[in-house]
Amino acid sequence: MAQAQTLTDAKLRRCLKWCRLRRHSTRDITIFYVSYYAGLRAKEIAALTICDVYDEQGSVREQFVLDAVQTKGAKTRTVWINAKLRRQLELYRSSLLFKDASRALFQSQKGGAFSANTMTQLFLNIYRAAGFENASSHSGRRTFITELASKGVSVRVLAELAGHSSIQTTQGYIDVNPQQMSAAVELL
Repeated sequence: MAQAQTLTDAKLRRCLKWCRLRRHSTRDITIFYVSYYAGLRAKEIAALTICDVYDEQGSVREQFVLDAVQTKGAKTRTVWINAKLRRQLELYRSSLLFKDASRALFQSQKGGAFSANTMTQLFLNIYRAAGFENASSHSGRRTFITELASKGVSVRVLAELAGHSSIQTTQGYIDVNPQQMSAAVELL
């Protein structure tokens, strides 16, 4: 099975541009940001609740913990929120009603929570509409890991951020491209 396509900045901008035309644009852009800037899987994004991401006052948390039932590996994991994702989550907050903080962070068109399957389908629909054949719900996650690796983040830290038990699994996510190889040899 082929790996999910990593996203260049231009590809990400193209997807976000297409998301802006969609009916639920703020939601869809925020989902992309969570995938791209936090490296979450579709299952994990679908399982997020409002109280996972926002505190009692409605402020975006600096980090949050995914429970074992929310993750693929059935183990808890801390998710760190960077400044870009924080700004998008603050924007998204205005569309939320905080009456029930335990409800799903992302609601489907039908008003209920996404399942892992429907979240995966949302990604596929957006990528296809943007013209990307080999992109999948894992593309944001793979790009997250690849981008951090290209910036010199150790594979051990990457494994922790990704929730991988083995650094070999994490290494399989890292895409290598000609620009990275060119920059690497220039370090000498």
